[in-house]
Amino acid sequence: MLLQIVLGVLAAMLVVMIAAWAFGLAVKNGGWTDVFWSFGTGLLLATAAFVATGTDTSQARRLLVAAFMLAWGLRLGLYLAPRVAGHPEDARYAAFRKSAKNYPLTMLWVSLPQAPATALLALSVVTAAKRPTPELDIRDALAAALYLVAIAGETISDAQMKRFRADPANKGNVIETGLWAWSRHPNYFFQWLGWMAYPVMALDPTRPVSFLTLVAPAVMFGLLRYVSGVPPLEEAMLKSRGDAFRDYQKRVSVFFPLPPKQRA
Repeated sequence: MLLQIVLGVLAAMLVVMIAAWAFGLAVKNGGWTDVFWSFGTGLLLATAAFVATGTDTSQARRLLVAAFMLAWGLRLGLYLAPRVAGHPEDARYAAFRKSAKNYPLTMLWVSLPQAPATALLALSVVTAAKRPTPELDIRDALAAALYLVAIAGETISDAQMKRFRADPANKGNVIETGLWAWSRHPNYFFQWLGWMAYPVMALDPTRPVSFLTLVAPAVMFGLLRYVSGVPPLEEAMLKSRGDAFRDYQKRVSVFFPLPPKQRA
């Protein structure tokens, strides 16, 4: 049943991402790709968790995992949508538009791989939802606590950045307050941390299938730290902030929150 659910998620997300690609071309803003992916992933993985029945599975746990995914998708999607609607195109997609010989084809190949990424995330979500214990227990409570910390941290870091950008006095400066004094990308760190709730909930060395709960945090770390998150954003910041951002890079951890180094 796990394979069937994951393949169903893959097929549905391919439809979602083709729609995202077409909509982005129509409105001339590739940023809608991220919005479609956030809402689509949240809704489909919530559905996948809910239908993940099996021997001795708990309906309460399936509902808990589904709630995790709905909250994740809604929070991220509702944060991104206002930033995309009526605003200049994100620097990453604007760069594709300028440099690509065939922009529509380039965006198609940017959009479609996000569907298998969602399918990989489904492996962890469904495996956690199918944990074969009939009642919620302390591990579920710990997973919920970790998840709430992650959502709170991501929300706080986004709010801190929003306030910083809203102040005209900060134009051209680099934020170094709040969570951004400890990590250059605290929003990405907390987004990744939320996916650790699934191994906390269900990882069991006596059940080899439970190691699939590690897939989602591994995939999200790779994407956020090395592919679509940190690298393009830091490249854009170096272009727009120059030496100020280089100084920030020297003193503040790139991903995991750590005490900042003092200025020389």
